[in-house]
Amino acid sequence: MAITSKENSAGAWAFLIGVILAIIIGISASSFFSLPMITQYSPQIYAILVILGIFVGFSINVTSKDSQTFLLTGAILVIVSKFGMESVTGSLIGIGIGDTVASTFAALLSLFVPATIIVALKTVFSMAKI
Repeated sequence: MAITSKENSAGAWAFLIGVILAIIIGISASSFFSLPMITQYSPQIYAILVILGIFVGFSINVTSKDSQTFLLTGAILVIVSKFGMESVTGSLIGIGIGDTVASTFAALLSLFVPATIIVALKTVFSMAKI
């Protein structure tokens, strides 16, 4: 039986919901598979992704080794998503899914950037003992 921590449960659920929501909004915001209701409310959904990212950032325990792992993977995801957003549009445009992949990366950036920034700031302040 695996031992699970209750202290990160809300942050883990917010993160999972955010990733699922980012994938759904990314796929539906493009012209490849457009859902009119999600496309109409996409600014509000992006705002929800940013709020979930902020919540995830504040719910990560900075004193543990998990914050370093989160920062490393978060930074990698942000960098790869940003570069992928730019390069995928040109390379996959011939088969019609370039916009879908780019909008999915943009939605994932809306979730990961606030979370990574907040965890990074918390880690720096924790190291500085302020």
